[in-house]
Parts: sequence; structure tokens; C-alpha cells
Amino acid sequence: MTHEVIDVDSSALDRSVRDSYRMLSGRAAKGVAVVSTVVGRYDHATTVTDYLSVSYDPPTMLVSLYGLSRTAEAVDEAGRWALSLLASDQRTIADELGELGAPLRGLLARTPHWRRELGAPAIIDGCVAWFECRTTAVHDAATHTLVVGEVVAMGRSDDHDATPLVHYRSEYGTTQRR
Repeated sequence: MTHEVIDVDSSALDRSVRDSYRMLSGRAAKGVAVVSTVVGRYDHATTVTDYLSVSYDPPTMLVSLYGLSRTAEAVDEAGRWALSLLASDQRTIADELGELGAPLRGLLARTPHWRRELGAPAIIDGCVAWFECRTTAVHDAATHTLVVGEVVAMGRSDDHDATPLVHYRSEYGTTQRR
């Protein structure tokens, strides 16, 4: 068996190293989610695959957002956000909210969603699970912003057998129950 090794000099990254990193990191199957927040009268939302549960005590989540995105700026300003883990039948939502430069007005007009209360971030209808968070820390990491949030509310879809939408090697898929 042979092993490919790519040495990385972070002070002189070229395009081939970045492309290799993106390809190799894409070999991890990841759940697909939507991060949403609201600032003023406008919803901000984007599709993400880089998030994780940080702690159970207290319940804490982390999401990674492109640092120069409107959503990262809005999440930082609002201090309150929701993470909706998408179901396997929600690929269209993932695509629509993953588009770069989507107009701010009417962003969620075609996406069924609800809110726990007036002014709360949108929660996507039919998602397999959701978490509403209050930001407790923000960290810059290279081109991204890592947002840590304490979970203030959480829930799941009425369809307790819904399967998650998964992203693997630049394609959507799902899991199968045994």
C-alpha cells in the first residue's frame, strides 16, 4: 500500500495545496444545517456543514462561518441564532440558502419556517433537530469565524424517523437505518 503525503507550508500556500485540502477534508461525511438569525427586520441564513456539539453541560454548539459573510456579521451582531439540522428531503433548501449573494429581502420567503417568539431566529420546518443559541464566544480562525453558543432551546421534527441530509465528496446523500 502506498500513501500520498502533501507537506503543507502555511506561510506559502499555493492553489494546489488549497485544492488538495478541500478535496481531502471533503471525504468526511457531514450533516447539513442552516444557521439563521435576525437583525432588525431582516432574516439572515446560510447553509453550513461545519458545526459541532461542544458540550452537554451546559449544552453548547459551535458553527463555522465564512468570516466576511453577511451571516457571520449578522450572527455576531444579533448574539442569538438557530441551527436547523436538515432532513434528507430538504436538499432544495440547502441549495437555495447556500447560494452566494442571495438577496436579503425575502430570503426565507420560499422556505417553510417558524419562530419560537417574535424576533427569534427562524427554525426550518421539517428539520430533524434544531438548536437556538445565545452567543458566548467568537473566535477568528483563518478565513472563518467560529461562533460558540449556549443552547437556550432545542427540539425535533414531528417525524421522529426523519433521516439527516449529509454532504460527502461535494454531493448530498443520507444515512440508512439498519
